[in-house]
Amino acid sequence: MSRIGNMSIEVPKGAKVSFSGDLFTVEGPKGKLTQSYDPCISFTQEGSLIRVVRSSEEKSVKAKHGLYRNLLNNMLIGVVQGFSRVLVINGVGYRGEVKGNILTLNLGYSNQIEYMIPKGVQIAVENNTKISIAGISKEQVGQVASEIRSLRAPEPYKGKGIRYEDETIRRKVGKSGVKK
Repeated sequence: MSRIGNMSIEVPKGAKVSFSGDLFTVEGPKGKLTQSYDPCISFTQEGSLIRVVRSSEEKSVKAKHGLYRNLLNNMLIGVVQGFSRVLVINGVGYRGEVKGNILTLNLGYSNQIEYMIPKGVQIAVENNTKISIAGISKEQVGQVASEIRSLRAPEPYKGKGIRYEDETIRRKVGKSGVKK
């Protein structure tokens, strides 16, 4: 029994969902998203509620049941509210700025790092150390945040690098420096 898959989805005001063939499309005030799905899963819409129904009790079909329910729910949230992720840059001289569709980062390397901002994602930099990533696709926002973080992951001794705003870095104690 899939607890997530059996929960119904409420379609918020301003959003439209349509199913055709093996695609479902979600439109809202922020944009439009499409996703293909497996034919072993079907969708039934009653007014503003959508239920996800599976065709059999196989393990792989049960897994897809919860997956497609959450994908559809995340798409509805994305086209109505959007998703955002915040990164924080720590380190002396570490900073970032946006020029057009390029994010330029100084992260202690000999050269600046230029990151091309993909379509569908907006990036803003506040105070040169706070990077805000926003978009309608949860997957794309998370992927971009992960790629930027991987350019200089935080290190445990001084905490220098790029980290998520809600992430805590486990700090280690350095060498003691005791002479004999």
